[in-house]
Amino acid sequence: MTVPLYQAKADLLRVLGHPARIRVLELLADRERSGGQLLAEIPIEAGSLSQQLAVLRRAGLVGQRRENDGVVYSLVVPEVRGVLLAARALLEGLLGEPEAIVTDLRVPVTPHAGASVGSVASAVARRSLAG
Repeated sequence: MTVPLYQAKADLLRVLGHPARIRVLELLADRERSGGQLLAEIPIEAGSLSQQLAVLRRAGLVGQRRENDGVVYSLVVPEVRGVLLAARALLEGLLGEPEAIVTDLRVPVTPHAGASVGSVASAVARRSLAG
């Protein structure tokens, strides 16, 4: 049975629906990195990072290979870069304040990053109600 395109899109967006996974993809869009390098850039516990990487690998977005004493991760689908840029442009368009988005993007992803996501969602909701 074939999955409708809208369902496949929804599944992909669910995979992208976690701040740590977005940050991993942003970092890997720049260059491949070891697990230790990712952990140094994303302030979450190693076990949590491992779980998020597993989700991205199962989705086919991230690949891994053994190198020396560790694992190196890379993007499998380079078009992910375009999705990340499109999401940023969409947020800038919705909020109308690119500098606010840039400030939010500089905040490191933490296990409790819901506050910045919530602030973006609140701003989008306020704009929708005002318009």
